[in-house]
Amino acid sequence: EGAKLRLSGQGDPAPGGTPGDLFLRIRYQPHARFKVDGENIHCDVALAPWEATLGAKVPVPTLEGEVELNIPAGSSSGRKFRLRGKGLGTAAKRGDLLVRVMIRVPAELTAEERELWERLAATSTFKARA
Repeated sequence: EGAKLRLSGQGDPAPGGTPGDLFLRIRYQPHARFKVDGENIHCDVALAPWEATLGAKVPVPTLEGEVELNIPAGSSSGRKFRLRGKGLGTAAKRGDLLVRVMIRVPAELTAEERELWERLAATSTFKARA
Protein backbone atom coordinates (compact mmCIF):
# COMPACT_ATOMS: atom_id res chain seq x y z
CA GLU A 1 0.00 0.00 0.00
CA GLY A 2 1.38 3.40 -0.99
CA ALA A 3 4.40 2.00 -2.86
CA LYS A 4 5.47 3.88 -5.97
CA LEU A 5 6.48 2.20 -9.23
CA ARG A 6 8.36 3.90 -12.05
CA LEU A 7 7.92 2.53 -15.57
CA SER A 8 10.70 4.04 -17.64
CA GLY A 9 9.62 5.28 -21.06
CA GLN A 10 5.97 4.30 -20.54
CA GLY A 11 4.59 7.81 -20.05
CA ASP A 12 3.29 10.33 -22.57
CA PRO A 13 5.86 11.86 -24.89
CA ALA A 14 6.59 15.56 -24.70
CA PRO A 15 5.65 17.39 -27.93
CA GLY A 16 8.23 16.29 -30.46
CA GLY A 17 10.11 14.32 -27.77
CA THR A 18 10.46 10.85 -26.41
CA PRO A 19 8.05 9.21 -23.97
CA GLY A 20 8.58 10.10 -20.35
CA ASP A 21 8.26 7.85 -17.32
CA LEU A 22 4.99 6.60 -15.92
CA PHE A 23 4.64 6.68 -12.13
CA LEU A 24 2.14 4.43 -10.37
CA ARG A 25 1.06 4.39 -6.73
CA ILE A 26 -0.18 1.06 -5.35
CA ARG A 27 -3.53 1.03 -3.54
CA TYR A 28 -5.16 -2.10 -2.12
CA GLN A 29 -8.82 -2.74 -2.81
CA PRO A 30 -10.85 -3.75 0.25
CA HIS A 31 -11.09 -7.52 0.61
CA ALA A 32 -14.09 -9.44 1.95
CA ARG A 33 -11.95 -11.69 4.19
CA PHE A 34 -8.69 -9.87 4.98
CA LYS A 35 -7.88 -6.45 6.47
CA VAL A 36 -4.41 -4.97 5.88
CA ASP A 37 -2.34 -3.41 8.67
CA GLY A 38 1.10 -2.59 7.26
CA GLU A 39 2.80 -5.94 6.57
CA ASN A 40 0.28 -7.82 8.73
CA ILE A 41 -3.15 -8.97 7.68
CA HIS A 42 -6.15 -9.76 9.91
CA CYS A 43 -9.07 -12.13 9.45
CA ASP A 44 -11.91 -13.55 11.54
CA VAL A 45 -12.75 -17.24 11.82
CA ALA A 46 -16.11 -18.42 13.16
CA LEU A 47 -16.27 -21.12 15.84
CA ALA A 48 -19.20 -23.08 17.19
CA PRO A 49 -19.59 -22.82 20.99
CA TRP A 50 -18.48 -26.43 21.47
CA GLU A 51 -15.36 -25.89 19.34
CA ALA A 52 -14.33 -22.96 21.53
CA THR A 53 -15.09 -24.89 24.71
CA LEU A 54 -13.58 -28.26 23.80
CA GLY A 55 -10.89 -27.15 21.34
CA ALA A 56 -10.80 -27.89 17.64
CA LYS A 57 -8.73 -27.85 14.48
CA VAL A 58 -10.27 -25.38 12.03
CA PRO A 59 -9.37 -24.30 8.49
CA VAL A 60 -8.02 -20.75 8.20
CA PRO A 61 -7.64 -18.93 4.88
CA THR A 62 -4.20 -17.50 4.04
CA LEU A 63 -2.90 -15.78 0.93
CA GLU A 64 -1.44 -19.12 -0.21
CA GLY A 65 -4.46 -21.29 0.65
CA GLU A 66 -5.99 -22.82 3.76
CA VAL A 67 -4.01 -24.00 6.77
CA GLU A 68 -5.27 -25.82 9.86
CA LEU A 69 -5.23 -23.86 13.13
CA ASN A 70 -5.34 -25.68 16.46
CA ILE A 71 -7.79 -23.87 18.74
CA PRO A 72 -7.07 -24.71 22.40
CA ALA A 73 -9.94 -25.66 24.69
CA GLY A 74 -11.45 -22.70 26.54
CA SER A 75 -10.84 -20.11 23.81
CA SER A 76 -13.12 -17.10 24.17
CA SER A 77 -14.56 -15.01 21.37
CA GLY A 78 -12.10 -12.32 20.29
CA ARG A 79 -8.96 -14.34 21.12
CA LYS A 80 -6.21 -13.76 18.56
CA PHE A 81 -3.72 -16.19 17.10
CA ARG A 82 -0.60 -15.21 15.14
CA LEU A 83 0.48 -17.16 12.06
CA ARG A 84 4.04 -15.94 11.51
CA GLY A 85 5.13 -15.20 7.97
CA LYS A 86 1.63 -15.51 6.48
CA GLY A 87 1.16 -11.76 5.87
CA LEU A 88 2.39 -9.38 3.18
CA GLY A 89 5.94 -8.57 2.12
CA THR A 90 8.96 -10.31 0.70
CA ALA A 91 10.33 -13.65 1.83
CA ALA A 92 13.06 -11.87 3.82
CA LYS A 93 10.61 -9.61 5.69
CA ARG A 94 7.11 -10.98 5.69
CA GLY A 95 4.32 -9.90 8.02
CA ASP A 96 1.98 -12.12 10.01
CA LEU A 97 -1.63 -13.23 9.71
CA LEU A 98 -3.58 -12.38 12.86
CA VAL A 99 -6.62 -14.63 13.25
CA ARG A 100 -9.44 -13.59 15.59
CA VAL A 101 -11.88 -16.29 16.62
CA MET A 102 -15.51 -15.30 16.85
CA ILE A 103 -18.00 -17.64 18.51
CA ARG A 104 -21.24 -18.00 16.56
CA VAL A 105 -24.42 -19.40 18.02
CA PRO A 106 -27.33 -20.90 16.11
CA ALA A 107 -30.18 -18.51 15.38
CA GLU A 108 -32.74 -21.31 15.52
CA LEU A 109 -32.74 -24.48 17.60
CA THR A 110 -34.53 -27.77 17.28
CA ALA A 111 -36.47 -28.95 20.32
CA GLU A 112 -33.70 -31.42 21.14
CA GLU A 113 -30.98 -28.75 20.82
CA ARG A 114 -32.94 -26.38 23.07
CA GLU A 115 -33.33 -29.13 25.68
CA LEU A 116 -29.58 -29.87 25.58
CA TRP A 117 -28.65 -26.17 25.97
CA GLU A 118 -31.11 -25.83 28.87
CA ARG A 119 -29.63 -28.91 30.58
CA LEU A 120 -26.14 -27.48 30.12
CA ALA A 121 -27.24 -24.12 31.56
CA ALA A 122 -28.81 -25.83 34.57
CA THR A 123 -25.75 -27.97 35.36
CA SER A 124 -22.90 -25.58 34.48
CA THR A 125 -21.00 -23.71 37.20
CA PHE A 126 -19.57 -21.24 34.67
CA LYS A 127 -20.36 -17.57 35.34
CA ALA A 128 -19.82 -15.42 32.25
CA ARG A 129 -20.18 -12.13 34.13
CA ALA A 130 -18.33 -13.03 37.32
